Amino acid sequence: MIIQLIAIVIKTYHEVSAIKKKFRWAIAILVIILGIILVSSNSNYEITENLYGFPIPITAELVQESERVKSYNWSRASEENGIPLDYEIVLKLNGWKKGEREGANVLYTKGNHTINLASYHKVIDIMER
Repeated sequence: MIIQLIAIVIKTYHEVSAIKKKFRWAIAILVIILGIILVSSNSNYEITENLYGFPIPITAELVQESERVKSYNWSRASEENGIPLDYEIVLKLNGWKKGEREGANVLYTKGNHTINLASYHKVIDIMER
């Protein structure tokens, strides 16, 4: 009876070990995939010198510029949904903290600098505050 109990414990241990090994592989693959997504997302944005290093989508076309506001045509912008998740991630990775949201306007801060990002239908306005 003791021998059977020991055999069951050993068998259970091997089954648990196999599950843990599969789980570790799944986590490793997931981390690699997320890393690839983050790196490729970051390459879709360029850091601007005149907006305190605020990332701008490289596919956005500058259509209007004043001293404090830059307007871009960008097909991925939406008033209802705001900016895409990958843009939010890039902003966060570059040190910009998301603040208050009022309608289409969202404030982002980094140190002493604040940017108001307004997202409309296929247009974004980036304003220094």
